[in-house]
Amino acid sequence: MVRIKRDDIIIEVEDRLPILPLKETVIFPYMIYPLLVGRESSIKAVQEALMHEKLALLVAQRDTMKETPSRSDLFRVGVVARILQILKLPNGLVKILVEGLVRARIKRYIPHGEFLQARFEVIPEYPHVTAKNEAALRHVISLFKEYVLLNRDIPDELLLSVEALDNAQRITDFVAAHVPKRLEEKQHLLEAFNVEDELFMLAEMLQSEKEILELERNIDDQVRQRMQGSQRHFYLQEQLRVIRQELGDEEEGYNDVHVLEEKLAKAKLPQEAKERAKEELDKLRFTSPMSPEYTVIHNYLDWLVAMPWHKRTKDNLDIRAAQKILDEDHYGLKKPKERILEHLAVLKLKKRVKGPILCFVGPPGVGKTSLGKSIARALNRKFVRVSLGGIRDEAEIRGHRRTYIGSMPGRIIQCLKKAGTRNPVFLLDEVDKMSMDFRGDPSAALLEVLDPEQNRNFSDHYLEVEFDLSDVLFVTTANVRHNVPDPLLDRMETIDLPGYMEYDKLEIARYHLVPKQVQETGVGAKSVKFSDSAILDIIRKYTREAGVRNLERNISNICRKVAKEIVMNSNGKQYLITGKGLKGYLGVAKYTERMAVEDDQIGSATGLAWTEFGGDLLQIDVTLMKGKSGLTLTGKLGDVMKESAQAALSYIRSNTGKLGVEAKFFEGKEIHVHIPEGAIPKDGPSAGITMATAMVSALTKKPVSKSIAMTGEITLRGNVLPIGGLTEKLLAARRSGIHQVIIPEENRKDLEEIPKRVLRGLDLIFVNNMEDVFSKAFVDGQPRQPAQKGK
Repeated sequence: MVRIKRDDIIIEVEDRLPILPLKETVIFPYMIYPLLVGRESSIKAVQEALMHEKLALLVAQRDTMKETPSRSDLFRVGVVARILQILKLPNGLVKILVEGLVRARIKRYIPHGEFLQARFEVIPEYPHVTAKNEAALRHVISLFKEYVLLNRDIPDELLLSVEALDNAQRITDFVAAHVPKRLEEKQHLLEAFNVEDELFMLAEMLQSEKEILELERNIDDQVRQRMQGSQRHFYLQEQLRVIRQELGDEEEGYNDVHVLEEKLAKAKLPQEAKERAKEELDKLRFTSPMSPEYTVIHNYLDWLVAMPWHKRTKDNLDIRAAQKILDEDHYGLKKPKERILEHLAVLKLKKRVKGPILCFVGPPGVGKTSLGKSIARALNRKFVRVSLGGIRDEAEIRGHRRTYIGSMPGRIIQCLKKAGTRNPVFLLDEVDKMSMDFRGDPSAALLEVLDPEQNRNFSDHYLEVEFDLSDVLFVTTANVRHNVPDPLLDRMETIDLPGYMEYDKLEIARYHLVPKQVQETGVGAKSVKFSDSAILDIIRKYTREAGVRNLERNISNICRKVAKEIVMNSNGKQYLITGKGLKGYLGVAKYTERMAVEDDQIGSATGLAWTEFGGDLLQIDVTLMKGKSGLTLTGKLGDVMKESAQAALSYIRSNTGKLGVEAKFFEGKEIHVHIPEGAIPKDGPSAGITMATAMVSALTKKPVSKSIAMTGEITLRGNVLPIGGLTEKLLAARRSGIHQVIIPEENRKDLEEIPKRVLRGLDLIFVNNMEDVFSKAFVDGQPRQPAQKGK
């Protein structure tokens, strides 16, 4: 049993009590505290205390962040307290009112599954006071009175409570309970060995708090003397200024303003920007450096200073040198290269012209982005790039207004700052992949940027001053033309970059890709050599693309495997990569070359198709079946191609007499037209004459020549209209072993732009109508008109 003496009352209790851990406070004897209990273990400890004289041992935690403290997380000294009131709250918490009785020290912990419990001993009070202690007590009381008078948060009535106490220990505990100190410092007071130690520690704390309060009062008085009015905002700013003065940092804000002022003077801003900068600089002088507004103004002035208002690079006007650079970086691409050289020529004659807005349109991998870099290198300009894919916020282009937290200029201004000049080559990549939502339409914001008549006065929402973009050479890229908004497309000069021909890819691989990958993989030009047959087989059997990205990946794959063999064998031999050896490096061919049919066939004709990967053969098969009259089209055909088949059938039905076809051939028969590789979408009008030829062949039982391919659009009158993609189609015919190609007469003029190497070995047959087609396509010539029976 333990005897606890409270005034003249002695309470005998067991020497073991439930422990209630305290997170952020230390409780002193003779003080009454409200506590919120939320932990499950603490609530059970309170319930246990209610069953044993309402007493509990209150001990502070060493680490206030721990939700489930262990024995080592608690201090050894605490207070035995009586629970005066208990109230269960709706949110599950329990509010209790406790009164500290005596100090107690934990002797040892008693195991308990639901809460902490310990045996303790009472730390006795020291009622006898020496003269030294009396002097210290009076000093503490004097300091506490001064502290209460300086502290606006403590009521003066506390002084009356202190004067009513006659016990040194109780006075010390009372004062200690009302001094706002850290938990560790208050625990030291609670664990003091005697009154003398506690008094001296308390005197130091009170002296420190008193000095801090006097400093606060002094700052407050200085601020009030400086105030000219009663505005609260100004009062807070001056208070912060005095605090910085007390800390010795008063000159920092002045230095920032002075440095900015010097930078603005050197920047040579335009008149409008200079006036705006002066206005913002004056505002910055009267803004506290600790204010959020100070940072906003400072960042804005930094952007004004950093912009290249007058800095420009000197253009390289040597046309021959520029042409050499363009040819070094890219094979082919004649039209874009000519356009850049034309711009250089005009610039050399006129000294200053508006920057052209070029738009390169073509499939992936044909060199649109890298061409922009080559243009910058040829002109000796800086190069910046912005990818517009997925952008849906207008502020990405024109910037955010400064009213928003974290606002920034748009991508245009940011990239110009990054370039450091006002005349870079500016690539806007993937302009066809922008979208729009409730935040605005970025393509509409680009209208001003890409209009040579307007962009000299471009205004960013963040800068709010005009910046001249007329010296910038804008280059945009897109994969598909129809995804670019018409108003935007109207402002640009569009240059089509079609897919590379097979011979183009061979040259690119030979002089660009192979040397690049040999260098990057470290195998060395002497260790590996690619034959032309190997490169051609990679193009035909392992890639199906308009550009050269996959071709480069396959070459890189081969070089890495060669590098592995060189390192493992160390034999120093040269590896010759041939077409026959590709399977060992790249595995089984992914694509098979489509060759021409070996025999003349009835109801089958060979057409030519254009794809973004190049030209290809189009084998069209027609069969007749008994059944409901109709035309069945299969092979995943597009609407235009379906309409071409209908036009071909209508032509045949209206010319049965000329074609040797029975007049009632359509009755009770179903015509099925199929184009193989049914999973691949097909569309376009250029297969019209091929479908008509295959239908006539099936109806007249006459075979179509295996050595002829054809392309052309058909009309209801049987005329043959011109088509596009002629170069790719002729190349596909050559690759497939076909030497005779029927093409529209109106495409004769296009031969001037087709390289002679493509035409070499081909017999081109020009036709105006279907009669010309049939006379060449069928093995025995045009179908004969049957003899008419006598009446």
